[in-house]
Order: sequence, then C-alpha cells, then structure tokens
Amino acid sequence: MYLLVVLLTMFLLPAGSIWAHHFFFGLPYSMLVDTWFVFWSVGVRLMIAGVRQFFQPQFTAVQIFQMRGDEALPIIRELGIANFAVGVIAVLSPWRPAFRLPMVIVGTIFYGTAGLRHLIHRGKTRNETVALVSDLFVATVLVVSQFLHPHFDF
Repeated sequence: MYLLVVLLTMFLLPAGSIWAHHFFFGLPYSMLVDTWFVFWSVGVRLMIAGVRQFFQPQFTAVQIFQMRGDEALPIIRELGIANFAVGVIAVLSPWRPAFRLPMVIVGTIFYGTAGLRHLIHRGKTRNETVALVSDLFVATVLVVSQFLHPHFDF
C-alpha cells in the first residue's frame, strides 16, 4: 500500500494533472509543474502521511526508521500533525497561488533533507529506499520547476 501511495502522489497523479491541465487549458507544461507537484506530492502526500503518522505511528517508527520501542510514538504523532498542516496549505495552493512558492520551499527543504538522511543511512529497508528515491525526485522537481517558470507572486 505504501508503494502505491508514493507512486500515485509523487509521480503518476502529478504527471496526469499536468497533462490534463495542459490539454484542457493550453498552459505550457513549465507553468504547471510546481502547481501539481505541490498539490499532490507536498499536499496530498503529506496529508496522507500525517493522518497515518497520527493514527498509526508504529508504521513510521518500524517500517521507515526501524525503531522497535514505543518511546518515539508521541513524537511521530506530532510529526503527523505538522505534516497534515503543511499538506492542507499545499492542497489549497492551486486556488491560492500565493501559497505555492512557500510550499515549494517547504517541500524542497523537507523532501531534500529527508532524502539525504535516507541516502546516508545504511541497511535501508525497501520502504526506506522508496522514500529515498521519491523524496529526492520531488525535491529535484520542485527546484527545477522554479528555474523553468519562476514565481514572484508573494
């Protein structure tokens, strides 16, 4: 299930939304990349992660960070609240363009740092490898999108 959510929110749904928006409204692809990666990869993905971290903190503790004890669960729940809050702002960004650039910055820092942390960690699980690849991919897309079509709407 984790792999499916990551594939959908980090790759397939953003690409499909970019294509559909271009097809129906004719906007250049370069203008749509940050909109739909912020919506799906930062917004929906972090909202889903936040809900899961709040209600099932054991998944993040065991499957991502390989922790065995329960002492980190309250911290993971708080991380879930933060992820959900960031996700809500990112989901609203297609309708509130002023939210987009801050969410690009937050998403780049969050996914870039998380991806680098996964990169240097030895003995990765399959889920941590999925997180590594998807985190660095999205951070890169968000940075490159600003060179393709910089926004000065704040």
